Amino acid sequence: MFPPEAACLLYFDDEAAPALRLAQAAGLTAKAIERHRFPDGELKLRLPVDATGRMPRHAVLLRSLHQPNEKLVDLLLAVRTARNLGVQHLTLVAPYLAYMRQDIAFHPGEAVSQQVVGGFLAGLFDAVITVDPHLHRIERLEQAIPVPQAVVLSGAEPLADLIAQRRPNALLVGPDGESAQWIAQAATRHGFDHAVCTKVRHGDRHVAIELPALNARGRAVVLLDDMASTGRTLALAARLLLQAGAASVDVAVTHALFAGDALQVLHDAGVGEVWSTDCIPHPSNAVAMAGPLAAAVRAVLPSS
Repeated sequence: MFPPEAACLLYFDDEAAPALRLAQAAGLTAKAIERHRFPDGELKLRLPVDATGRMPRHAVLLRSLHQPNEKLVDLLLAVRTARNLGVQHLTLVAPYLAYMRQDIAFHPGEAVSQQVVGGFLAGLFDAVITVDPHLHRIERLEQAIPVPQAVVLSGAEPLADLIAQRRPNALLVGPDGESAQWIAQAATRHGFDHAVCTKVRHGDRHVAIELPALNARGRAVVLLDDMASTGRTLALAARLLLQAGAASVDVAVTHALFAGDALQVLHDAGVGEVWSTDCIPHPSNAVAMAGPLAAAVRAVLPSS
């Protein structure tokens, strides 16, 4: 464990609670970044410094990047200032990492946001730690964010532990092919039966779902995925599973984005419980990630 003077954990006041949990687990001193908004929307930051006006050589910055646009400006201002104040090694802990979906230009002229934002973050940080980034056509996070240290944790296994407690002998189902990796991880951990649906997307809110060959009759089914945004895909899968005779359908996700009426959409489709990790604060949070994140922080911080 690193002495408090060797590194600090920086945070913004809207993430004070997760920052304090992470700092305690990692053995770091938590220090808030003061943030002021001018009437025209511009931001002014003030970073914590010692009596000499300097900062430690190593710093960790917690910023989960849901609702990301303004937060990216936070990062730019904070990191450039921290470098000027003496920080030599900066680690970003972003439990949710935005702008990873768009990894190719699907139509002429589209911005490939994964490359743009990934390059932006790589220009600021020496290490990035995140949980279940939404990667499609690449295998490793450092391909999107080319930093010396890129660490990916997963919520699949801790969610599987929760499912094993709440729904023993559950049938795990992924709502689409992209969820297969999380389904496999979770199923292997506790020997769950598992399957993956087929999804055909016709737009952000219009998808079709086909169930795989499975016998859901009388089973407690848990739909597991890395994130839930509009909830429409999970709701379609839940309806089909209940029509196929499932005794119950619950939902477990790493990232509880739940835009608009997403949670109500799930419950209207017959979903019982909704469980998520605390990577994004939400009433459905049931799995804490401070421990795994702290272990990753200790692993990437320089020892001197």
